[in-house]
Amino acid sequence: MTSSIINKTCAFVENKLAGDGSGHDWWHIYRVWTIAKTIAAEEQADMQTVELGALLHDIADWKFHNGDDSKGPAVAREFLNNNSADPKLTESVVDIVSTVSYKGAGVATPMKTLEGKIVQDADRLDAIGALGIARTFAYGGYKNRLIYHPDEKPVLHQNFDDYKKNEGHTINHFYEKLLLLKDRMNTKTGKRMADGRHQFMQNFLDQFYREWDGIV
Repeated sequence: MTSSIINKTCAFVENKLAGDGSGHDWWHIYRVWTIAKTIAAEEQADMQTVELGALLHDIADWKFHNGDDSKGPAVAREFLNNNSADPKLTESVVDIVSTVSYKGAGVATPMKTLEGKIVQDADRLDAIGALGIARTFAYGGYKNRLIYHPDEKPVLHQNFDDYKKNEGHTINHFYEKLLLLKDRMNTKTGKRMADGRHQFMQNFLDQFYREWDGIV
């Protein structure tokens, strides 16, 4: 049953998200799934819950459904019910999908279970480092946002509604989210994996500003 439902979930998610150009495509899911399995093995978590949570975590992201953050959990629940998943497993996975996303600098997003913490860490790891930078600019282009505007300062959103409405330039996103993620990792493994990626982003920004100012 375990390998069967994982395979079906992979096929379902890949079909749903293939071709996305915003940085939230199947390969994002694949990387989060891969990272989550690595963390789960070290943290001794329930692997099936982690895998399904990772595979379904962005199945209907609110950013692409008019801000509706209930869509993803509903799609995940329908898929798992249609594939005869154990009800307790379904509830665990749906809870992960419901709560995994970042919702603003001033908004706490605690996960109830170790499995949820692992999926959240894996998702956040793919949001930082070299791939995080690439995904951030892909999404900025998708939303037709400026790369940078020196007069527009970052906003540390204090609620989810304001975060949803954010239309700032792409560089601001580093300060409003990406640079905050290292200190929000849940697991020892996630914290360790975040260090190098975080430093890479800091180095990138240093270089970005030097080039912007025509210094190098």
